[in-house]
Amino acid sequence: MAIALDQILGLVGKLDDSPGDETPRERFRRFLRENLLEVGQVRDYLEECLRKKGDQYNRAIQDIINHLGILLGFDVTFGRYHGVPGQIGFDGLWQSELKFSIVIEVKTTETYAIKTSTLIGYINDLISEKKIQENVLGLYVIGQPDTELRQLENSIIAEKKIDQLRIISADSLLSLAEMMSEYDVNHEDVLAILRPSGPNLDQVVNLMARLVARPIEEPPIEEEHRVEPEGQINYWLAPVKSVKGRTAEECVKILVDQEKIYAFGERTPGRKLLKPGDLICFYASGKGTIGHARVMSKPENKPHPKVLQPEKYPWTFKIEEPELYLDNPKIIDSELRSKLEAFQDRDPNKPWGWFVVSTRKLSEKDFKLLTR
Repeated sequence: MAIALDQILGLVGKLDDSPGDETPRERFRRFLRENLLEVGQVRDYLEECLRKKGDQYNRAIQDIINHLGILLGFDVTFGRYHGVPGQIGFDGLWQSELKFSIVIEVKTTETYAIKTSTLIGYINDLISEKKIQENVLGLYVIGQPDTELRQLENSIIAEKKIDQLRIISADSLLSLAEMMSEYDVNHEDVLAILRPSGPNLDQVVNLMARLVARPIEEPPIEEEHRVEPEGQINYWLAPVKSVKGRTAEECVKILVDQEKIYAFGERTPGRKLLKPGDLICFYASGKGTIGHARVMSKPENKPHPKVLQPEKYPWTFKIEEPELYLDNPKIIDSELRSKLEAFQDRDPNKPWGWFVVSTRKLSEKDFKLLTR
């Protein structure tokens, strides 16, 4: 079983910018390089950082994001935790053998207003000091999307810096690493996705074609013409993401707890099979399972005013008996994954984002393990 992040941080000591090979930060970074070799373990540590607060975890998440850059095939220079006069204050510098550099700025949910001029300044300083060439991108890695993310997107567009700055969530960056680990995706493919697209789209389309050509982890849920035994209860896991400044927890609280409804999209797996009596639980990215409820009606194409992006999620259904545990989520760590039937014959430390990327049917045993 993998060692919990809080234990590692307790052993290495307080992370700070003290120089030296045996300082807490260098011991921690060395531990990551030598022990965190599977993307599934990286996801566990990253989610633990996002669940907890404090400087120690904010600094750890910066190092874990940079370690992810190594797994993505970059030559990574770790940045300082806090800026000081006379030194360039980037969080990370990722350099590719394909003559492209990415300057990383890591932001958690505890950030204040983000000024694009800061990251642009780091890039210009690095170019001036000849540490990188002009073939460079500034990349914001957001721990969990919040209202600041929307403002940042608007700033980048308004200031016409789309070719200089990009944004990616930590969850999506993990997904890229998982694709690289499990699929026919290489460093060049990753770079084609991260950097601004050029006039030729063949490389990105070819990547998509290779992914589609490979068999999916599990067969899709067959819904057409399917007849199930009368009275059979199905168990479902529904991932919930932050959207338009509303966190996943807020979405669940408003829809499930207050409105007693939930919504699916046109292509949500299982939409045609969901029926009254089924049980459904809700997974918040970076947190864990945060609640469950019983389904009262089949999904109908009736957009609800409380659903953000109702045109994308128009299929609503009623629920009852909601139980939320927002402050005490069920964490899907390697220990729990090793007990799930869905992970039978799988290494629980291997990439596991496939399990929570879309709505899926669960066994009764797995549903009970995933809920409180």
